[in-house]
Amino acid sequence: LMYLLECAPQSDGNGSLPGVVGENMGKEYYQALLQEQEEHYQNRATSLKRQIAQLKQELQEMSDKLKSLQEKKTPKVNSMNYQGTKEQASNDLLEFLHSQIDKAEVSVGAKLPSEYGVIPFESFTSMKVFQLEMGLTRHPEEKPVRKDKRDELVEVIEAGLEVINNPDEEDGQDEDDGVGERHLYNENDFIEGYYRTERDKGTQYELFYKKMDGMEYRHVTLFRPFGPLMKVKSETVDISRSIINIIVPLAGRTEAFAQFMQNFRDVCIHQDKRVHLTVVYFGQNGLSEVRSILESVARETNFHNYTIVSLNEEFNRGRGLDMGARAWEKGEVLMFFCDVDVYFTAEFLNSCRLNAEPGKKVFYPVVFSLYNPAIVYANQEMPPPVEQQLVHKKDSGFWRDFGFGMTCQYRTDFLTVGGFDLEVKGWGVEDVHLYRKYLHGDLIVIRTPVPGLFHLWHEKHCADELTPEQYRMCIQSKAMNEASHSHLGMLVFREEIETHLRKQ
Repeated sequence: LMYLLECAPQSDGNGSLPGVVGENMGKEYYQALLQEQEEHYQNRATSLKRQIAQLKQELQEMSDKLKSLQEKKTPKVNSMNYQGTKEQASNDLLEFLHSQIDKAEVSVGAKLPSEYGVIPFESFTSMKVFQLEMGLTRHPEEKPVRKDKRDELVEVIEAGLEVINNPDEEDGQDEDDGVGERHLYNENDFIEGYYRTERDKGTQYELFYKKMDGMEYRHVTLFRPFGPLMKVKSETVDISRSIINIIVPLAGRTEAFAQFMQNFRDVCIHQDKRVHLTVVYFGQNGLSEVRSILESVARETNFHNYTIVSLNEEFNRGRGLDMGARAWEKGEVLMFFCDVDVYFTAEFLNSCRLNAEPGKKVFYPVVFSLYNPAIVYANQEMPPPVEQQLVHKKDSGFWRDFGFGMTCQYRTDFLTVGGFDLEVKGWGVEDVHLYRKYLHGDLIVIRTPVPGLFHLWHEKHCADELTPEQYRMCIQSKAMNEASHSHLGMLVFREEIETHLRKQ
C-alpha cells in the first residue's frame, strides 16, 4: 500500500492506481483508508492509556492517604518504612476493590425481600442499548447519545477482548487450539452484553462473544468498583448440545396456537433445532385441532420432539407449567416457560441458554409487549404483517417490567424451590410467587430487557370470579396493553379534535 502511494506514476486527471482492476481509486482513497486505521488504533491506545492512568491515580491517592496517616502516627520514618508503606497502599487498594466485588451480587445471589428489591440489567449490543427506565424523553431502544456512555461501553467491550485474547493461567484457556495458533477475537465478535449498577458498590458487566462460524461463546464478567475495571472471570460456554424444553399451557385459542407454531417452525425447527415442545392442554374443546396442527407440522418438517399433556380441568397457568415440567422424564433440562402469544427469535433461545445455569442462575427476561395494532396503525387500511410489527418504538409497545411469566430455568432448580403455588387460582399472581422464591434463595436472578422476545397483542378479558386484587391487576394490565400515552390521549380527546376540524 505504501508502495502504491509513493511510487504510482502520475496521470492526467484523478487517474487510478495500478494493481486495482476495474476500480477508479486514487491516492486520496488510500490516504483516507490509512487515516481511518490510524484513528482506530489511536482510539484503542487512548482507551488503554486512560485505564492505566486511572489505576495509577487510584494507587497514588491511596498511597498519599496512608503516608499522611503514617506520618501522623510516627513523624520520623526512614526510607525503608516509606517503601513498605507504598507496597502496603497497593495491597490495601486491591483488597478494597476485591471486597467491593465480594459484596456485590456477582458470584452469589443476594437474598431479597420482594421483586421490588431487584436491580434489573440493561442489555446492549455494539450499536444499541435496551433500557427499562423510559420516561417522556427516553425510548425502549436507543443509540447511546451521551459521549460518556458511548465511551464506557466501547471501553468495556475492548476490556473484554483484552481478557479473552490475553488469558491468564487461572482462566484455564489453552495457548493454542490444537492447530498451532490461537484465534483472536475482535469488536465484530461481540454479540450482546448486560450491565447494572449497585450504587454503593459499582457496575457489573456480563459480556458474550462468538466467532461467526463457531458454536462456542466466550463469557467475560467485569466489575467497575467505582474505579478501574477489574476482571472477575472468563470462561468458554458450549451450548451446542443444550436442549430447551419449551412449555406452553393452553386452553382453546387454536388460531393463536396456529400462529405460534408458524413462529416455532421458522425459529426452532429450521434454525435452532435443539428444542422440545411440551403443550399442556386444558379441557377437550379444541384439543383435536391442536393435535392436528402439531401432526401437520411433524409431517411437513419431520419434527417429532413434542409432547401433549391433556388435563380435563379448568385452566390454571401455574398448574399447566408445573405439569409440563414434571412430564419430562430424561433428567436435567433447561425449561422456557412460554405463552401462546409470545414471539421469540433464535437469538433469544441462545440468550436463554447463556443466562441460566443449574444451581447458580435463573433468567427472567423482560418482554417487549406490543400495543393494539388497530390503534397503532389506525392511519392504514389494515395493520402490517406480524413480522413487520416487531419494532422497539415508543408508540408500538413497552417493556413489560411487571410481568414475570416468561422465564428460563433448569428443572432441578424449579423443583428445588417447590415449583408454583398451585393454590393460586386465575390470573397473574402465581408467576410473582415463584419469582419471590428465587429472590429469597441463593441463586442469581438475571432480570433484563431482551430484544428478541415479543408479546403479541390480544384482547384481554378479566373474569368476574377473580379476587378484587387480581381483577385490579388484570384491568391495569389491560389498560397498559392498549396503546401508548400519546395514542390514548388522542382517543380521550377525539371529540375535541373532531370539533376543531369541523370549525376549520
